[in-house]
Parts: sequence; C-alpha cells; structure tokens
Amino acid sequence: MPSSFSSYYSVLSSQTKEMIIKGDFRCYLFALALIFMGSRVSVHARLLSESKPDPDDAAATARWLVSQNNWGVLNTISKDLGGAPFGNVVSFSDGLPDGGRGVPYFYLTTLDPTPRNALFDQRSSFTISEYPIGTCGKKDPENPSCAKITLTGKLRLVDEKSQEVVFARNALFSKHPEMKGWPKGHNFQFFKLDIEDIFLIDWFGGPKPLTVDQYLHPKT
Repeated sequence: MPSSFSSYYSVLSSQTKEMIIKGDFRCYLFALALIFMGSRVSVHARLLSESKPDPDDAAATARWLVSQNNWGVLNTISKDLGGAPFGNVVSFSDGLPDGGRGVPYFYLTTLDPTPRNALFDQRSSFTISEYPIGTCGKKDPENPSCAKITLTGKLRLVDEKSQEVVFARNALFSKHPEMKGWPKGHNFQFFKLDIEDIFLIDWFGGPKPLTVDQYLHPKT
C-alpha cells in the first residue's frame, strides 16, 4: 500500500474501512474526496493568515485587503432618496486570484438602485474590512489593527466592446463562479471604480497617508 494511500487510509473510520474491504469503492472514493477537500480549505486559510503585510507598509496592506476580499459595501448618491448616501453589499474582484490590479470591478443590474444611482451621478465609495478574511482573530471589526479601507472615486460602466470588459469578466467569474448563471434577462453589466482617494486604517494613530499612485504601483 503506497505511503500517501496509507496516510489517508489511517484517518478513515472503521465503517469506511469495512466498506473498502467489502469492495464498495464508490463510497470509499467519496470519503477520500471529502478528505482532500478539507485539506485544501485548511491550507488556503493558513496561506491567507500568513500573507498579511506589515502595518507600516500602507500600499501593500491596502492591495492585500482588496485582493483577498470578495465583497464590500458600495456607496452611491441616491437619486430616489434626494441625494442621500446609499450603501449596498456587493461582490467584487480586482483581478484573477493572486493577480489583482487594485481596481475593483462589479457585476451589477439596474434592477438594483446602486448602478442606477451611478448612471445618474458617478460619485461613489467602496468600503471593505479585513474582518471577513479571518485574520483579525477575536478583535472587534472597529479595532484599528483590524484593517479597513475606503476607496472613493467614480463608478463607471465598462465599455462592453473593450478588452477591459474581458479582464473584468475573467476577474469576477473566477472569484464568483455563480455569476455565470445569473439571469440574462436582468441585464447585468460590468462596472469599475476609478479611484480618486484612499482612506486606510490598519493600526492605531489615524489613517495612513496613501496616494492613488502609491496604491496602484506598490514597491516590491
């Protein structure tokens, strides 16, 4: 029996071992698949927790926050509420896994007020927190060492005939595969936030100074 097989065989229950012995290999393969899936999830979680940048490196922290997250609160100026701010939880992506560019892209339908607001007034902001990543431990989400970032700028519709829309589609569908099956009749479209200002808190002492250029072109 190969060593890799032995290591996984050793963690199976006695009932599963009995099924293997009796020749019920379909049940065995199912159990083995579950073990491999659990192993992959735990490894991924460890990688995320080990990759958080030093708080003194504002640009790296900001890019890490955006790259590792997959949702946030997108704020627009409400046309229906007389110009009041309107926040909405949305999914996003800034690029392929481990290849983010820092600019958040969204897949939105005008059945929702957020893109309708943006088509009337592009001024928007997007806020995300470190907390959903799972690296804040038992800290409260408002604790300054549990990083958070607000990107402010213009929420624009991506030209559907451009190469950028290909990038947006690949970025979003690789991170949110469910989006591929969303109703075509709802007319989902790709949007992006053109960043003009960055507000970052990743430690005590107030926001970290960070320009858009520093954010988009971090030192490696």
